[in-house]
Amino acid sequence: MRRLAFLALPLLLAACAGSQAGSSAPAVGVGAPAPAAVDAARSAGGTAVNPAPNQGIPNPVAFNVDRNLILTANISMRSKDPWATSEKAQLIVATLGGDVLSLNESGSAENRTSSLTARVPSSNFGEALRQFRALDGEVVTSTVAGQDVTDQFVDLQARLAAKQSEEQRYLALIARANTIDEIIKVDQSLSNVRTQIEQLTGQIKAIKSRTDFSTLVLSVTPIPAVVPPVEEPSKAWDPAKTFARALATLGAMLRVFADFAIWIMVFGAIPLIVLGVGLVATRTRRPVAPTAPTT
Repeated sequence: MRRLAFLALPLLLAACAGSQAGSSAPAVGVGAPAPAAVDAARSAGGTAVNPAPNQGIPNPVAFNVDRNLILTANISMRSKDPWATSEKAQLIVATLGGDVLSLNESGSAENRTSSLTARVPSSNFGEALRQFRALDGEVVTSTVAGQDVTDQFVDLQARLAAKQSEEQRYLALIARANTIDEIIKVDQSLSNVRTQIEQLTGQIKAIKSRTDFSTLVLSVTPIPAVVPPVEEPSKAWDPAKTFARALATLGAMLRVFADFAIWIMVFGAIPLIVLGVGLVATRTRRPVAPTAPTT
């Protein structure tokens, strides 16, 4: 009977864990906002607001203190010296307690480009965005996106709490086990539960890292060089140029007259030839008058 009880034990523990997960409220764990901070924000303004100070810039993301948000900003700029602008952006990130994830600088002379990916604490996200936009240069595009992972975070916390309770019950059972067979069975179930706890803890830490730090991507390209307008040639009167154009025009006219005379000489001789042939033919056909008889 004791062995049958131990065989049915995992099913009873699973049922108890499911009921506790559905009825218990999620504990404030990794990455969850503290109740005192939430209450202070609600009492100050009635609604949740951005915990960062007002930077005087539009923020399209509803940065709510009691929500878990993954914030990402993409800024594209044009600057006279993209490398220098990138160095200033790195200094801003370091000042606000962030770090640079990747940096790509290429080109030379007037064709330099720079691409920077950094992350800063979410509480300084608005300030970092403001200072990035205020860098030397022209902002071409600026977009901010937020992903709400609050439901996923709460679900993971509830599942972690249930698995931790199940682990404690297995520890209590293994302490009361009397035979080696019972200890082995409980230990196998305990190892399975601890593996699930480690997986859930890793997922919670990953979400916490993405919600505690926000990502900023800055792309800087050079400002196109301004091509100076082409000056029109001077329109002052030049007698030499006028005389040259007059000679060229006269030469063209003389060539036209010469060509016309050649055409007249060639085609004008044809009617004369035809007329001469006609006269010769007429004379040869004229009858000879008869001579008078002599006496």
